[in-house]
Amino acid sequence: MRTSSNPIFKNLPQQQGGYAGFGSAAAGAGQFAQYGQQYPPQGYEQPYQQPAQATRPMTIDDVVTKTGITLGVVTIAAILSYALTVANHALAPLFVIVGGLVGLVLVLVATFGRKQDNPAIVLSYAAAEGLFLGALSFMFTNIAFGGVGGSGLIAQAVLGTFGVFFGMLVVYKTGAIRVTPRFTRMIVGAMIGVVVLMLGNMVAAFFTPGGFGLRDGGALSIVFSLVVIAIAAFSFLLDFDAADQLIRAQAPEKAAWGVALGLTVTLVWLYLEILRLLSYLQND
Repeated sequence: MRTSSNPIFKNLPQQQGGYAGFGSAAAGAGQFAQYGQQYPPQGYEQPYQQPAQATRPMTIDDVVTKTGITLGVVTIAAILSYALTVANHALAPLFVIVGGLVGLVLVLVATFGRKQDNPAIVLSYAAAEGLFLGALSFMFTNIAFGGVGGSGLIAQAVLGTFGVFFGMLVVYKTGAIRVTPRFTRMIVGAMIGVVVLMLGNMVAAFFTPGGFGLRDGGALSIVFSLVVIAIAAFSFLLDFDAADQLIRAQAPEKAAWGVALGLTVTLVWLYLEILRLLSYLQND
């Protein structure tokens, strides 16, 4: 079975099938026997043959709609957060800490509590993440916090993020890169390596200024950010494939909220890394 590098998708139910385009009848799906995973997924009737109260199967329109709503909440919250921090710079660290911690807790609850399809949790995460993003974007780009570029840099980061997203969607639909178990292992391994390096750099920074130099704005920082952006971009392919598996398995309509949450987590990660890279380049 191909499992997504995004932890949000790992607990979502999946089904056996073959690879193809996102949302199509022959959409990509995992091979459960390959890793000994049980089918049907735990908590669902044989494959989604409904209990009496079951809703209609999930469609690609559900994924688009729920993802759009989730991103809309993130955007509105981020704009409000940014506006408030512009008016009062002292709010920025507070919003970053509160929004980041609440968002992290909600993702953990959704992932380990198997509540990815709960719209209240998904939209609460979106609001918290918007609070975090707006304030952090201000800190990255406002001169009062040592940032550069202002709102123009934020606009570039947003355009870059969605450009990468739609570019990878085209790559997935055309089958230019196949989502295979080997590909999945490579992306997951790369993500683990990146996280270990980030944590190591953070610890090293307590003893040596700049740590390993992965986040100090130098040439190594630029290379590292490019690598992270590439990993985030390729992880979209795994996310699209996971959504395909749900559609093929005729998962309940509410499962689209879990897809929306997973895609939003990846989009937020990608946006932050692109904004960081642009701030490095602006400083040079």
